[in-house]
Amino acid sequence: MQHTVVERELELKLILSPERSIPVPARLSYRSDDPYAVHITFHINSEYPVNWTFARDLLVEGVFRPCGHGDVRAWPTKVGGRSVVLMALSSPDGDALLEAPTPQVSAWLERTLRAVPPGSEGGQLGIDDALDQLLAQ
Repeated sequence: MQHTVVERELELKLILSPERSIPVPARLSYRSDDPYAVHITFHINSEYPVNWTFARDLLVEGVFRPCGHGDVRAWPTKVGGRSVVLMALSSPDGDALLEAPTPQVSAWLERTLRAVPPGSEGGQLGIDDALDQLLAQ
């Protein structure tokens, strides 16, 4: 079975304070063999990139309305007339508030939704086939 990978490089902003932010190159990545998750890799000035993984549903919803709780929250807003998605990430290492341009995030999410439509994720994992075989015995 051929797996689909949908990736997009884009520049996010790490919000340091209401007045200050720094650009952070990032890669959005989605794999059809891990159909419920999205991966974001941040290339911060460190030896190793920082990886975050969370539910695709959360990011899809976060484009339209506030959602999430705990480690990952996302919500839409406007900054200087531009539509952006804010993502608040919390880990034992610290917290980060990132701003992503909504049009680019939406376009990438649409590509992931075409690759694996919502509701069909289980089929990508072969769970349905495995259950069929199990129940047929």
